[in-house]
Amino acid sequence: MSDSRSDPLRAPLKTARRLGSAKEGTDHFWKQRLTAVANVVLTVFLVGLLVSIAGAEYAVVRRTLASPFVALMLLLLALSGPYHMRLGMQVIIEDYVHGEGTKIVLLMLNTFFAILVGAASALAVLKLSLGA
Repeated sequence: MSDSRSDPLRAPLKTARRLGSAKEGTDHFWKQRLTAVANVVLTVFLVGLLVSIAGAEYAVVRRTLASPFVALMLLLLALSGPYHMRLGMQVIIEDYVHGEGTKIVLLMLNTFFAILVGAASALAVLKLSLGA
């Protein structure tokens, strides 16, 4: 273990409390960027799909949404979007909420909300694609 005398960049109080980097910042950064790029591609697909079926008859829309490729793309968007939202809200909560108890509760609610939105979206896509 290093002490504050051998590491001039480490504050003595930080050394005493053993507080340091959680080593998760880079992982979080890349997950957020990866989901952002995926969401751009999937949203462009969604807009193209909506433009292509705008004004079409019910049977055509139903057949289009039942396509496995379309269902897969919509399902990916339904899962990637809420995950990206959760990551972004996590950063906001961690940066701007200062009470530890409040922060933990909000982080839990953020996770539960993202799961709820993702599950509801996935269920809607599956119902559309399976014709239920």
